[in-house]
Amino acid sequence: MAKGSGSAIPASVIGLALLCLLIQSEIAHAAVYTVGDGKGWTLNAVNWPNGKHFKAGDVLVFKYNSAAHNVVPVNAAGYNSCKTPRGARVLKTGNDRVKLARGKNYFICNFPGHCEAGMKIAVTAA
Repeated sequence: MAKGSGSAIPASVIGLALLCLLIQSEIAHAAVYTVGDGKGWTLNAVNWPNGKHFKAGDVLVFKYNSAAHNVVPVNAAGYNSCKTPRGARVLKTGNDRVKLARGKNYFICNFPGHCEAGMKIAVTAA
C-alpha cells in the first residue's frame, strides 16, 4: 500500500508561525496613554498614574508647550530630588512618546520649580 504524499507542515514552521503571532499579539495589546489626560503634561501631574494599570511596552504620550516644559526620564534618585542626572535624555518636542520598561519608570520636568510643583510622575509597568 502506497503512502500518500500529503503536505505535512514541519513542526519548526508551525512553531515559527506561532511565535510571530505571539509577537504581533503583544504589540497589538500595548496601550497608549496621554499623560495628564485632557490637561496634558503640566503642573500637579504627580497623581495622574493613580488607579491606572500599566504594562511593559505601553506608551506614554507627553503633550505640552515646549517653550514652557520638557520631559526627562530619570531614576528614583532624580525623581525624589527633582534633579536631572548627568547625561539624562531631555525630551522637548511637546509631543513626546515614551515606551514603558518593566518596573518603575520616572519622569520629571526640569524647568526650574516645575518638578517641585508636582510636574513629575512615577509609573510602574508590570
